[in-house]
Amino acid sequence: MSSPLPATVIPAPVPTTLAVRGTEARFPVRRIYCVGRNFADHAKEMGATVDRGNPVFFHKPADALVPGGGAVPYPPATGDLHHEVELVVALGRDADGEVDAARALDLVFGYGVGLDLTRRDLQAAAKAKGLPWDTAKGFDASAPASELVPVAEAGHDVSRRLWLEVNGAPRQAATLDTMIFGVAEIIAALSKLYALRAGDLVFMGTPAGVAALVPGDRFRAGVDGLVEFEGHIVETTR
Repeated sequence: MSSPLPATVIPAPVPTTLAVRGTEARFPVRRIYCVGRNFADHAKEMGATVDRGNPVFFHKPADALVPGGGAVPYPPATGDLHHEVELVVALGRDADGEVDAARALDLVFGYGVGLDLTRRDLQAAAKAKGLPWDTAKGFDASAPASELVPVAEAGHDVSRRLWLEVNGAPRQAATLDTMIFGVAEIIAALSKLYALRAGDLVFMGTPAGVAALVPGDRFRAGVDGLVEFEGHIVETTR
């Protein structure tokens, strides 16, 4: 019998969870890992060198998720909010130390789609000074995401097309097999740096076509034959 949790001196945060297709039970989110420069066309449009040697990683806090999309607040301190549509990978098992790429997909619980929202002006300013750009990526509500589709239904089909529409017009699209690093490679690389655990999400990087979102814009994102979701950007006051 497990021991009761100790009392806390302030209210404990409510865990962040995502819906799972086919069940009322939800997926509890532990960490969000993000992959940068994982589509060559996007790396080029951002003026970055495509490097097949080592993937680029950064993080978002778990509570940056906006489960299911819906109303997404326009963040403060920016005049240039960009969308980046991405495949989302959910891990359903702990990694036992470093993971070999040949077995990495065994850890995957399921797949979804999400947006890596980016305060592009803050990112550009930080890059120009050689500074970290955490504030450009890890802000509140910076990760709208769909429900998760379990592997039993989703499979691991990399021929599917990842896409985003804004106000009904196409903005981004690419097949998953054009990622520089595949899902198994990314899981293996992450396992060399972090103790991967069930509940972790990986946002797998975005194709070309990133552009600005403004209050009033409506987005719809998906992976063909797998999942899609939608939402809209709303003005907020602080």
